[in-house]
Amino acid sequence: MKITELSPLVRRITADNSGVFTGPGTNTYLIGRDEITVIDPGPASKDHIENIAKICGEDIKQILVTHTHNDHSPGAKLLHQRTAAPVKGMKALHNEMQDPTFKPHSILKDGDIIEQVDYSLRVIHTPGHASNHLCYFLEEEKMIFTGDHIMDGSTVVIAPPDGSMSQYLESLKILKDEDLKYIAPGHGDLMENPHAVVDWIISHRMFREKKVIDAITELNRASLEALLEKVYDDVDSRLLSIAKYSLQAHLIKLIEEERVVQDELEFVWQH
Repeated sequence: MKITELSPLVRRITADNSGVFTGPGTNTYLIGRDEITVIDPGPASKDHIENIAKICGEDIKQILVTHTHNDHSPGAKLLHQRTAAPVKGMKALHNEMQDPTFKPHSILKDGDIIEQVDYSLRVIHTPGHASNHLCYFLEEEKMIFTGDHIMDGSTVVIAPPDGSMSQYLESLKILKDEDLKYIAPGHGDLMENPHAVVDWIISHRMFREKKVIDAITELNRASLEALLEKVYDDVDSRLLSIAKYSLQAHLIKLIEEERVVQDELEFVWQH
């Protein structure tokens, strides 16, 4: 077990669930010293939950989740059983690929403030990666806990129907209005220059969208598989099954904007 001190108020412990989707593992953040808020207790790992409980003792005041994918929220039930601390978060609009054990004691919404003696956390609803995705802004440190809204080391998967590319881009723009100093992602290390990070992600997504448009116009009409090969020709072929989700999200966005239409199994450019 490794505890990383990020600031006087913030510590990080990473679950042992590294992989293609999770990078080095899911980050669990411990906010405060005497009145501790746990953000993202991670997967249903008894060892990880026991480590959190040993570090925090009886000082956990609440358990927050950024969203209910299986690498972020299942640990909430175990940690609640271990400590009796209430679980807080938002329910997803779709059940597919969600944590069925997530039973929040309180439903959070955009703008909610969670106050403790030494700090306060503001809830920011950031749908896109998931419909119920929440970021938590630690006012005292100007640090934002982004779950899978922003990850260190890779872009996030946007998987319809619960994921939405148009909502994701809008949610990124919301963060541009915040006075941020650090991003504490759900996977990877602390990130500086938050606004530059957000700008890069938006630019990268728009670059990918342009490749979608270029591929459709070049082919005149194209299947999802044909587009996948062209749009993600710079991606390791082993990752194409994952990239396919984000491609679908880009196409749905373009259909919403009436720039592309779907004709049975093919997509056609409209302008």
